[in-house]
Amino acid sequence: MSKPTTVDEYLEGFAGPGRALLEQLRALAHRAAPDASEEVKWGHPAWVHPSGTILFAMSGHKEHANFVFTPSTREAFDAELVPYATGKGSIKLPYGQPVPAELLGRMIAYRVREHEVDGVKWM
Repeated sequence: MSKPTTVDEYLEGFAGPGRALLEQLRALAHRAAPDASEEVKWGHPAWVHPSGTILFAMSGHKEHANFVFTPSTREAFDAELVPYATGKGSIKLPYGQPVPAELLGRMIAYRVREHEVDGVKWM
């Protein structure tokens, strides 16, 4: 199978709870960053600022999805992310569990401001 070139193609590779969670994250991304364009970067959905800088990305895995920000954005929310496994800039979201939409929405807003005001690029 070839690598997806659109987010729709990417999502076609998932079913059930995985697909449902990825669709929720996609809808949240569109609401929280309406000016960002949706692209596939490194084989995964990413949202790109009109300036061309990646703002955040997501990826689906066997039992969870990752929502990925810059490390500085993730670190700014460390206290609220205690219930989740995290990585350098990622948050692990298990399938079948509620999406922390309000928290992720605030993180997206922070990331947009971080780029537009502070000039923070992608990793």
